[in-house]
Amino acid sequence: MHTWRRSLAHTLAEKILLAHTDADDVAPGDVVMVRCDVVMANDVSGPIAFRALEKMGVQRVFDPGRVVMVADHFAPAKDARSAELQRRLKQWSEAQGVTFYDQGRGGIEHTLLCEEGWIRPGSVIAGGDSHTCTYGALGAFGTGLGSTDIAACLALGEFWQAVPSTIRVEFTGDKQPFVTGKDLILAVIGRIGVGGATNAVLEFAGEGARALSVDERLAVSNMAVEAGAETGLFPADQTVADYLHGRESRVQGTVPGDLASDDDAAFARTLAIDLAGLEPLVALPHLPGNVVPIAEAIGTRVDQVYIGNCSNGTMTDLRQTAEILRGRRVHPDCRAIVVPATQRIYREAMREGLLDVFVEAGASVSTPTCGACFGGHMGVLAAGERAVATTNRNFRGRMGSPDAEVCLANAYVAAAAAVAGEIVHPADVLAGAPA
Repeated sequence: MHTWRRSLAHTLAEKILLAHTDADDVAPGDVVMVRCDVVMANDVSGPIAFRALEKMGVQRVFDPGRVVMVADHFAPAKDARSAELQRRLKQWSEAQGVTFYDQGRGGIEHTLLCEEGWIRPGSVIAGGDSHTCTYGALGAFGTGLGSTDIAACLALGEFWQAVPSTIRVEFTGDKQPFVTGKDLILAVIGRIGVGGATNAVLEFAGEGARALSVDERLAVSNMAVEAGAETGLFPADQTVADYLHGRESRVQGTVPGDLASDDDAAFARTLAIDLAGLEPLVALPHLPGNVVPIAEAIGTRVDQVYIGNCSNGTMTDLRQTAEILRGRRVHPDCRAIVVPATQRIYREAMREGLLDVFVEAGASVSTPTCGACFGGHMGVLAAGERAVATTNRNFRGRMGSPDAEVCLANAYVAAAAAVAGEIVHPADVLAGAPA
């Protein structure tokens, strides 16, 4: 980036975009062409993009070293049609010489790419999945694109982007027991609504944001899109540096020198949330913005608990789940499904004995998959059933029948609901004698 361009005041998002475009400067509303450090797609979005590439007459991707394909949505394949999608993904990847993570060798794309060194602070990731915003946890501009735009990225290595404004979210104070990153982002969405950050970026700052682990930052950034945001960014700090230390860097992108917003940068809005007064939250059906304190959801009957997915299938989530389930049993009128986000997390949970805790409690443990989160398979709901899930969306029909209901909550709350068969405060479960 030219020195004089750095001398102007910019938000973190503007700095990253400016480093990946030929524009002299950027401001909210400008439309610029943005170079990709990584292009990612999966077994749903990938094959659609491949057909678009064929129609465009494109034979080869712009740079095989910057393209990643992940089989995660229908992994393992649920039927012949989904098996064909995965075969198509694998064959195309082999023909193009791009990196391909097959089932049993990777996991859910967004957690996986962070683990595998594809995401670096200041990089730009174009993903064929709406939750590509997850990469903002590491200070990267990840944004979800439709399959036609992904095809253009595969061909040209760039995409058009309307420069977003930035909403600064300041988390102050210390988190209370049983409050996690999930509750922080639910608090934001509950405050501004599911469209409150449209055409904007959410930037998370303040002492409360700095205190979050990378796992919790992943949960926060992951649901930025549920507020309509392009992405959800944390400034890259020592916590991010420690996470990346020792991980192979698979990309050599252009990164700005200062990975934080300038003090005099212009923000569209500043939102302050005091964590000291925040309790566990629940998003009731059928919107992620239908957020209430857990006290207002107590007693809600639950048929299924689903713990996992790209927002909350980390080791942090699994340890929180085990803390509640250890020595207890899943309620006889409820079923529980636990889904580690990646093979690496699965194996770490196995080494720690967490999988034994889950199975002993009567829960099912799944291979890493997007599965039931998007209503695909491996845990979908029947009409009239209700789930508490650590997933990111609870739209009508999202996890199965349109007559089912999904409540979103953190892993503590979900695990406690599995034990009680209804929504309860996790502290109440721990206060009782193990079953």
